[in-house]
Amino acid sequence: MNRKELSRKIIDTCLEMTRLGLNQGTAGNVSVRYKDGMLITPTGTPYELLTEDSIVYVDGDRNFEEGKLPSSEWNFHLAVYENRPDCDAVIHNHAINCAAVSILEKEIPAIHYMIAVGGTDRIPCIPYATFGSRKLAEYVGEGIKESKAILLAHHGFIGAEKNLDKALWLAHEVEVLAEWYLKLLATNQPIPILPREEMDVVLEKFKSYGLRIEDDKKGCLCSA
Repeated sequence: MNRKELSRKIIDTCLEMTRLGLNQGTAGNVSVRYKDGMLITPTGTPYELLTEDSIVYVDGDRNFEEGKLPSSEWNFHLAVYENRPDCDAVIHNHAINCAAVSILEKEIPAIHYMIAVGGTDRIPCIPYATFGSRKLAEYVGEGIKESKAILLAHHGFIGAEKNLDKALWLAHEVEVLAEWYLKLLATNQPIPILPREEMDVVLEKFKSYGLRIEDDKKGCLCSA
């Protein structure tokens, strides 16, 4: 895809994220790997007002395009790309259930085999740091090495995948897992967790499981 096509895909993903109830207002942000940096949503603009020209290019040296301001969370998007060479798209949102679990400062354990969507046997929760800060980007960089899906304490969710379709699928799956987890916590009963040996089996099977949408040769997210 060229830049205009990638920018359109970012906007469509933002709008679909809102339609699915995964975000609200101007919260959250979306990016794709591009050239030596990324394309990312701008700060403070409602998704329905975005145009292809609104999307901001941030290069690998952390320089912005003149006259444009990227999302306040651009630092942690770059941290994801620096630490996950296998991922070319990042979604961040304040989905209600993910945010609620993050406020409890809890990871989501292996309550269901679908926890494997992140690539490990849990959805980790990284420590709190002020939004937009380099400290938060450091925490994200460490957390995303372990799992493609992480919670940010007192904040929300980040998901990284090969493309935006897969990243949105990941975000939706983790929001469902978070909702189930909150319902289980509300019972005040012990929560059964799948054993590590079973999750190892599931994680192996998940290497060929998930949304079957791939980029074609012209659709590489790092193309010019």
